[in-house]
Amino acid sequence: MKILVCISNVPDTTTKVKFVDNSTKIDVNGIQWVINPWDELALTRALELKDDASNGVQTVTVGHVGLISSEPTLRKALAIGADDAIRINIEAGDAYAIAVQLAEAIRNENFDIILCGIESSDHNGSTVGGMLAELLGYPSVTGVSSVKIENGQLVITREIDGGKEIITVPAPFIAVVQKGIAKEPRIAAMRGIMMARTKPIKVVEPQLIDSLTEVINYEMPKPRAACKYVAADDAGQLIVLLQNEAKVI
Repeated sequence: MKILVCISNVPDTTTKVKFVDNSTKIDVNGIQWVINPWDELALTRALELKDDASNGVQTVTVGHVGLISSEPTLRKALAIGADDAIRINIEAGDAYAIAVQLAEAIRNENFDIILCGIESSDHNGSTVGGMLAELLGYPSVTGVSSVKIENGQLVITREIDGGKEIITVPAPFIAVVQKGIAKEPRIAAMRGIMMARTKPIKVVEPQLIDSLTEVINYEMPKPRAACKYVAADDAGQLIVLLQNEAKVI
């Protein structure tokens, strides 16, 4: 059994975002790039499945759409424990373009399980996993919080309103995972970091695909207003502020 984990290369959540070119592009200078948090948890779960020999998982591969500048992030995934990586050599476009590039690169790789994080922490689109499933013709399950292999059968737990749903699904399939798929992301050990240097990264040339959407510009959120203090005995002023400014009553 082979597992693929699709990963995004995203800015660290502590990054102070700046824009350039009339707010049409993000200023990448000084940004620390990391594995998208949901993808990192997906990778952790894939490695946990591989650790249990009874599951029959032979390899865990990471797939990514991005230029050579993203390879340090791929090396981190390899250091965590992935066996190899596939990088489609093009700057990531919109969700559709990413899904098409991934589908074409992995169509003949015969992966049994494909894990995608529910969204990336930069664009929050939540659409790549579903698009990838449609392009490959694979069944997909969203809202996945647990993936298990029991007696050779894939058992999925997904979150639903007011509870959980446990289902089985045939391979190959795509799971769009969310919080709960793993307790904590796996940390790379020194041995893993050293081994990652020699693990293969397969570079695939991209398909000629046009994005269906484009960014016109970015806009920073408005700065928060200064705090206003109301005297403890002035309930009238507090009510006026809550009605006219906060608009919560």
